[in-house]
Amino acid sequence: MTLPLLYRSSTTPFSFPIDTAMAEETGMFTVHHTIGNVLCCKCGISMQPNAANMCANCLRSEVDITEGLQKHVIICHCPECDRYLQPPRTWIKAQLESKELLTFCVKRLKNLNKVRLVQAEFIWTEPHSKRIKVKLKVQKEVLHGAILEQAYTVEYVVQDQMCEACTRVQANPDQWVAAVQLRQHVSHRRTFFYLEQLILKHDASARAIMIKQMDQGIDMFFSNRSHAVKFVEFIAKVVPSRSRNDKQLVSHDVKSSIYNYKYTFSVEICPVCREDLICLPPKVANSLGNLGPLVICTKVSNNIALLDPFTLRNCFLDAEQYWRSSFKSLLSSRQLVEYIVLDVEAVSSEVNIGGSKYALADAQVARISDFGKNDTIFNVRTHLGHLLNPGDYALGYDLFAANNNDSELDKYKGFVLPDVILVKKSYEEKWQKKRGKSRSWKLKSLNMEIDENVKGRDYVEKNSSEYEQFLRDLEENPDLRFNISLYRNREYQPSEMASVTDGDDAPPSVPLEELLADLDLSEEEANDNDSMRE
Repeated sequence: MTLPLLYRSSTTPFSFPIDTAMAEETGMFTVHHTIGNVLCCKCGISMQPNAANMCANCLRSEVDITEGLQKHVIICHCPECDRYLQPPRTWIKAQLESKELLTFCVKRLKNLNKVRLVQAEFIWTEPHSKRIKVKLKVQKEVLHGAILEQAYTVEYVVQDQMCEACTRVQANPDQWVAAVQLRQHVSHRRTFFYLEQLILKHDASARAIMIKQMDQGIDMFFSNRSHAVKFVEFIAKVVPSRSRNDKQLVSHDVKSSIYNYKYTFSVEICPVCREDLICLPPKVANSLGNLGPLVICTKVSNNIALLDPFTLRNCFLDAEQYWRSSFKSLLSSRQLVEYIVLDVEAVSSEVNIGGSKYALADAQVARISDFGKNDTIFNVRTHLGHLLNPGDYALGYDLFAANNNDSELDKYKGFVLPDVILVKKSYEEKWQKKRGKSRSWKLKSLNMEIDENVKGRDYVEKNSSEYEQFLRDLEENPDLRFNISLYRNREYQPSEMASVTDGDDAPPSVPLEELLADLDLSEEEANDNDSMRE
């Protein structure tokens, strides 16, 4: 490999400070200066003159600018958290062949300030070889002002050494410093299924040393208080919640005045869920411009979206507004009743509210359970006029037969409850045809331990049915799956007969363009090895 030789020649002729272009325009006579060749003082080949009067090969044989620079370095790597030790006690997160790792490797070199670093790049090595090679290109001024450029390779030997946090966890997995208790006082786990996907997408549980599934929530355990605080702040950004914390003294060193505490954060998520029917307290309804009082919760993020199904008026409540005068749901989604639509008459045109489309309509509906028993028909006004057609099925709240015992509802004297409030279109009949068939997509899940108090056959059946309903909600509602990651199911094999027979009767599904490829590095490495063997 020929290395370039940069120089500053002392024999360069004196040049007049006259612009060449200006001289040509004025017709002035200019002398073109040329540099003659000289012979190398050692090998005698013809070369352009430089300060050392030596060619690049001879100069390189005389001077080695990489002498005294480190070419072998040992670095410590934690295999559990994939971090590197920056002496004395700092651990840096870096991936292989990343900018962060290259910066870390260069900073570990000593005496590099004696030369000028021009370029640094990785040389590929086997990931399991425990070796990292970096090619460096440096410059240095040598004999009589000549500048020599040279490239050399530094080999880093990776030694596995667990960091203090991982050592503490491996020694005693239950030795946590901070615990976060997530709770929502409702009868289902739909919120936690959605919250689990948000945690996975944003990698919010990366620092958790243990996750335990409780009866009405999740417990997260961390080895550092700052990690727990960061997780609580993340929860406050995605769902309306409030938190409080406490600490307990574990040990105390009198001589050094060091106190060891265990911290506990209690996070309560608001009990209002999507598709719940709510009776607003009079004080809240007045503050929202006399909204309601019966409203439907259409979306829960860091705000609560409320919609009046009779007037299409809507509003948004943040966490501070909600907890200032909190309220509970009158009826939850587990109390939805299926109806059949007999007739629909549009009242208003389609409008866009908060990114969702609605249209007022008057409809005649009847309960599915009343077929063959009575001829009870209900006339209702609904916000689903753009979706419902005669013969469709819809899910709604049966206020005609419900036994309501709500103190907020009793405060509205003279208020007449409607018989039915429709919430969403139902695809139950279409889902029955696809029962037992696999989906073309899948979700990832957290590695959680199940508490002994919630184990049991009834709990497993209830949990599986609620999870299936959550998957159906994702397929029916594009807004719900906007903030989560769905992956392609490699085991899914589409059936041509099923696609032909379904036709228009197929329930909603997730488009393929919304799915992500589930990358498995172990499988890709196996495929690469197989191809190399072939």
